[in-house]
Amino acid sequence: MKRFGMSMVSAVVVAAMLTGCGGTTVNSVESSSSAVETEAETTESASTAGSEEASTEAEVEKSSVRNTKYGEVQGAVQDGVEVYYGIPYGKDPSGELRWKAPEDPESWQETKDVSQKEDMAMQLVTTDGESKAEGTTDCLNLDVYTTSDAEKKPVIVYVHGGNNQTGNAQEIPGFDVVKNDDAVYVSVNYRLGFQGFNCLPALIDDENNTGNFAMLDLAKSLQWVRDNIENFGGDPENVTVSGFSAGGRDVMAMLISPTFEGLFDKAIAYSGGMTVSNVEDSQKKIAEMMAPLAVEDGKAEDEESAAEWLLQDTEEVKDYLYSISEERLTSISVGAGIRMSGFPHLYADDVVIPKDGFDSKYVNDVPLLMLTGSSEFTFFGCTDPYFDTLKDDEKSAAVAFTDKYGSDFYRIFNTQLSAARMDKNYNSDMYIAQINYGGRDSASKIDLFGAFHGIFVPMLTHDNNYAGIYDFESAAGYQDMAVKFNAYLKNFISTGDPNGDGSEAEWKTWTEDSKNTMVFDADDTAATVELKDVYKTNEDIISEIEKDDTVSDDVKNYIVQNIMNGRWFSADLDEHFNTPSLW
Repeated sequence: MKRFGMSMVSAVVVAAMLTGCGGTTVNSVESSSSAVETEAETTESASTAGSEEASTEAEVEKSSVRNTKYGEVQGAVQDGVEVYYGIPYGKDPSGELRWKAPEDPESWQETKDVSQKEDMAMQLVTTDGESKAEGTTDCLNLDVYTTSDAEKKPVIVYVHGGNNQTGNAQEIPGFDVVKNDDAVYVSVNYRLGFQGFNCLPALIDDENNTGNFAMLDLAKSLQWVRDNIENFGGDPENVTVSGFSAGGRDVMAMLISPTFEGLFDKAIAYSGGMTVSNVEDSQKKIAEMMAPLAVEDGKAEDEESAAEWLLQDTEEVKDYLYSISEERLTSISVGAGIRMSGFPHLYADDVVIPKDGFDSKYVNDVPLLMLTGSSEFTFFGCTDPYFDTLKDDEKSAAVAFTDKYGSDFYRIFNTQLSAARMDKNYNSDMYIAQINYGGRDSASKIDLFGAFHGIFVPMLTHDNNYAGIYDFESAAGYQDMAVKFNAYLKNFISTGDPNGDGSEAEWKTWTEDSKNTMVFDADDTAATVELKDVYKTNEDIISEIEKDDTVSDDVKNYIVQNIMNGRWFSADLDEHFNTPSLW
């Protein structure tokens, strides 16, 4: 079986990973599968786009005509799957609607052709080292994948990753999911960056009382699914909302949001975890990030004064904010590198998200599945330029140190710590999965990246952006793992319990007394699926760091204070080592 080491990873992939993991310009920020979007866009795979020769509208095999609340749509047929691209669920949120709750789309009379992919939401894209705003504001649309004979099938709604700054609905196409999991699949586009999240005081009033606009978009899309998915063969009373990375964190936020009450029946968070931001801290950081625009436009003489002016709740500030072009607004939405301070969002404003965040007693209590890779931090930490300043032996030890502890923090953040916190107020079953494939303890190693952020994606779709890292297609063990995982997934979306037809080992629920995690791995030929206790606490990991002598104190301190700091998972670490705040 062919494996790819760092020397064989394409330059495009490496550049995208570096910018996504802490650089100042990004094509994707958080979601690694979005992080290689530039490469994906130039080499579209046949499973989503078809050949170049078949790309014209005249040559596309048309699907059935389906009815929606706003008009009829007709998509395309590919490999026996009907796909409807870019069905509107909301009106273009531009102009006076830029920072408002989404409105219904305009109805249409003629059958709308939705056989071609739509443009992605406006975002900052980096190509050949240059960053520019690309995409459209008219992004409130979704893709639906189904079959001609589908009827009352379980529905999966997918929210893409990208730190809520980048990405698009094509992150995980639904062709394989429809076939393997006997489902109707919906993937959603939504507002990104400062168009999707902005809580400056001038934008908030009694009528528009939240800055979580992207979350309002997602709620709108889920309502569309409830209202329309039966016409596409889906069961509107059996909807599983799912998401990866930022999408997974959005799903976790939905679980504590009254805005999402009654909009879904099950939830899956892939590499998600619990993240919210404080409103006042977010306002100050957003004003600081937008200050250079205000100085450029003559609203203040310096950035400090501009930030103070932008924090004022006045019509003058509001009018100015609405006057900024989408392109300029997007230009300041630079890579956050899984740091909330780099792009504040998911505001605990007591409107969409409770003020006490995940300590809230309000929950949308549905069966929940949470998944993580065992090497989640490699994309974000182990490619840091700092390591190139070290000698070879020291570099190897430093990278291993960063992978071991950063990934331990990140994996338990995505699953174990969320489960422990939810358990207090949650009555529904919680299931936890961990993918070890590729990691340091696996029989199948993936050089440098290990069981990375997104390791599960090739199990759901053959069309993915990871071919430059590893040859998943010819890895028999990985493909066997995919079959076994999809058997559990199919059961979960159908009944809320992953056990049933095709499941190998019994997947027991996670509880405070029985910290069960289903661990997926494989060698060259076959998968292993075992229920294990892989629980740790942040305090456990910090204690291990203190005792670790594989790196010098200088290297250890640099990694802790400059590479692991300020991340989703690092609050306890930062407090223990007295790391300066990035806020």
